Amino acid sequence: MTEPESTAGRTDLVGMDRDDLGRALSDIGVPEKQIRMRVGQLWLWLYRRGVTDFTAMTNMDKGLRAALAERHRIGRPEVSRAQTSVDGTRKWLLRVGGGQEVESVYIPEDDRGSLCMSSQVGCTLTCRFCHTGTQRLVRNLEAGEILGQFLLARDALGEWPTPVDGGRLLSNIVMMGMGEPLYNFDNVAKALKIVMDGDGIALSKRRITLSTSGVVPLIERCGAELGVNLAVSLHAVRDDVRDELVPLNRKYPIAELLDACRAYPAGGNSRRITFEYVMLKGVNDAVEDARELVRLIADIPAKVNLIPFNPWPGAPYECASNNAIRRFAEVVNDAGYASPVRTPRGRDIMAACGQLKSASVKPAASARRRAEARS
Repeated sequence: MTEPESTAGRTDLVGMDRDDLGRALSDIGVPEKQIRMRVGQLWLWLYRRGVTDFTAMTNMDKGLRAALAERHRIGRPEVSRAQTSVDGTRKWLLRVGGGQEVESVYIPEDDRGSLCMSSQVGCTLTCRFCHTGTQRLVRNLEAGEILGQFLLARDALGEWPTPVDGGRLLSNIVMMGMGEPLYNFDNVAKALKIVMDGDGIALSKRRITLSTSGVVPLIERCGAELGVNLAVSLHAVRDDVRDELVPLNRKYPIAELLDACRAYPAGGNSRRITFEYVMLKGVNDAVEDARELVRLIADIPAKVNLIPFNPWPGAPYECASNNAIRRFAEVVNDAGYASPVRTPRGRDIMAACGQLKSASVKPAASARRRAEARS
């Protein structure tokens, strides 16, 4: 995608942390002794007030605003398509840099509003039950493109400036959209640290959940650096079954993954790890599977989200029956673990868990070379 003339060549401030903003201000000639103050002003305008126009930054002089506007922009992803489900779920197909697209979903509930955010265009992994897994990885999203999903949702909900007294429409983030967040950890972490900063959006780490398919080496780092809630896409209790459903299991098998969960720095009785378990007919829905699940997680403070399989075109699986899901849940509940059955949201607009996908594809190497030669 070619940038419009008004923004071409200008660097986006969205996604910049305080150090980045300081360098940007220094580059346009702001005196060193003013940098900290100006960074604080910019931070509030970008991440507490949500402005997209430099002229709105009324506590900064016109010369500085003009210099910023000459070099920079305050961007948002472009909405290619917006859909609203009969249950109130909202899905945006968003165009990011390079003309590629990702999906982001807002799920309103009685006590919260959660935004399901993507971390990659396509996905590194090929989980067989997941629609996103049928789309090969195109690229990692930059920090600003991840954060931009949140800012755009705030725009759409009319929730600027940042509410400071509770009652937020957008109160939670779940990194459960397209992609494996831990395979894009640096950009995901940078975006989430901006979201959690108390002088801006100020969303508590307790209201952020990162879901992983089991990238074991980065689980500890996630807990140590971010301290957010951890959700693990388990989906099977035997390695042979999980090897098929989540091929990453061949690299990091169940025992190794559960050891990482036991050691998760942000875990504990007050911060239980969530194990996500998609219910597949005749694959992983037997009472014996439920009993083995209880045995596997016996020493981990946890809850189990049972997810009825959400169908998509060409899916190789069917959803387990209501009776099978009920029996499975009873076993887990009787063992003392909460095991809510997730109510599918947004199925009619393909916005439910495991249904996200875009049409973006990775360009061939020859096409990339031609594009680079033209630029």
